[in-house]
Order: sequence, then C-alpha cells, then structure tokens
Amino acid sequence: MSNQPDNQPTEVIVQGNGVEYAQQIKVGDHCFSADEPVSLGGGDTGPTPYDLLLGALGSCTSITMTMYARRKEWPLENITVRLRHHKEKDEAGKPLDVIEREIELAGELSAEQRQRLLEVAERCPVHRTLVNAVKIVTTSI
Repeated sequence: MSNQPDNQPTEVIVQGNGVEYAQQIKVGDHCFSADEPVSLGGGDTGPTPYDLLLGALGSCTSITMTMYARRKEWPLENITVRLRHHKEKDEAGKPLDVIEREIELAGELSAEQRQRLLEVAERCPVHRTLVNAVKIVTTSI
C-alpha cells in the first residue's frame, strides 16, 4: 500500500545510468523497469516506454469499464484489452501514432450493455489524455 495520500498527485521517479537504456521506475512503493529491445541496443530487461504507454491505456480502459459495470450491477465477468502501436503518415504526410485497441468482454451482457461499456471505454482518463492536447513542462535542476 502506498504512503501517498489519495488527494495528492503521485510522483514518478525514473532513473538511468546514462550509458545503458535500462531505466528503473519508482511509483510510490512500486518499482519496475523499462528498457529497449536488444535489436535497438537495449538489454530487454523490461517493457519499452511504448509498452508501458499501452499498458496504461489498457489498464485504465479495463478499470473504467469495471467500475461502470460494478456500479450498474451488470454481469461483467472478464475484460481483455489488446493493444498495438504503430506509426504511419496522415493525409498531409505528417507522422501519426496509431493505437489499435481491441476489447473482449465476457459475461451475460445484453447488446445494449456491451455497447454502453464500449462507449465508457472511450472516456477513460488515459484515453482522454492521449486524444487531447497535452502540455509537458520540463525543467532542469
């Protein structure tokens, strides 16, 4: 359990040695790694940054749908979210990141309930962040 109060933003700390691509990530009491595959010069000691991004979107999608189904007392038994990321060019030839998300729902849900859960998936907080403009403020200390 994290020592971070629920109403305070979580600080994520990422540290690398400046030589290898492997990074150590600390979020509250949780520690994990990120790296690049061997084919890109990494050591493949953890998921890539894009893997982590997809994991954030997939987990947020599933959690949001679960919260909604639980509140409605719907018979949702399982959610599987499969995600893929690739780059392509838009109509003007500018680079475009594409995330494909496939959601599998298990349970005795009606067609209307399934449709509503897919609509709810579009409103998960990480989805909203990714499709809206994001401002990143970088400072050096």
